[in-house]
Amino acid sequence: MTSDTVRAAPRLTPGTVPKIPPSRRRRLGDLPVAALFILPAAVGFAVFYLWPAVRGVYLSLTKYNVLTPPRFIGLDNYERLLGDHLFWNALKVTGEYVLINIGTQTVISMLLAVLLYRLTKSMLVRGIVLLPYLVANVVVALVWFWMLDFQLGVVNNVIEWLGFDRVAFFGSDWAIPTIAGINTWRHMGYTALLIFAGLQMIPPSVYEAAAIDGASEWRTFWRVTLPLLRPVMALVMVLSVIGSFQVFDTVAVTTGGGPINATRVIYFYIYDQAFNRFNFGYAAALSSVLFVLLAGIAYLQMRLSRAAESDLRGS
Repeated sequence: MTSDTVRAAPRLTPGTVPKIPPSRRRRLGDLPVAALFILPAAVGFAVFYLWPAVRGVYLSLTKYNVLTPPRFIGLDNYERLLGDHLFWNALKVTGEYVLINIGTQTVISMLLAVLLYRLTKSMLVRGIVLLPYLVANVVVALVWFWMLDFQLGVVNNVIEWLGFDRVAFFGSDWAIPTIAGINTWRHMGYTALLIFAGLQMIPPSVYEAAAIDGASEWRTFWRVTLPLLRPVMALVMVLSVIGSFQVFDTVAVTTGGGPINATRVIYFYIYDQAFNRFNFGYAAALSSVLFVLLAGIAYLQMRLSRAAESDLRGS
């Protein structure tokens, strides 16, 4: 290697400080500030999420009833889970609820979002649409429980006044669809605003090009709007599915899991095992299985919907 190809390093006299490039100095200066802002959230995540999750996995391998120390039993709780018909029934009931809730909520929310985008962008209207979501879920469930009561509910009084038979909305056949309808009513405004935000990100020039090509409104919706909403819809579907699997309070204040386990969803079954039967080890095993199940479903949704991709990229 010749001296022409080797660049000599600058000499430093004693007492001098090497100069740091401005970009590097700026990066080093931002790191402590960023860490300071992230620290509270990181501590909260570690204390309230990470540590309970790790301890829950450990408890799932033990026999634990709070009154005595945990006793390690290996995979016995998971073996018991495989033969537990109540667990599989709870999983089936939860799946039925998720399908009804996601189907109705997605369709109604999409309709609301399109109406908001096409007809009005008033903040007052958006607030009214979001209002049910701001009410506590227990309050919503109790109000609908009273309104749909078989004997005194105003809904059944109107049905009888119209000449039809009263409906046992919280009976075995109607219980899950009714609970799904209640939660759809509460969450559809929030979901609609998420979709509405996605609609605002679509450039108007795309619709102008579709109109020039002679595309109808219906064809434009299916060929232009829905494909461009794919990243937003992927987020909405993941959040909706995970939230639907976590349904608990509506069931707890209305049916209590009945009649005859017709509404005993998986979250309510975990609660029953932990706080009514004091089988905390078995409840932890149920929770661990549910976590793996939800993680797998979310991963499949993100992969199948290609959530990281956007047709607007590069436009």
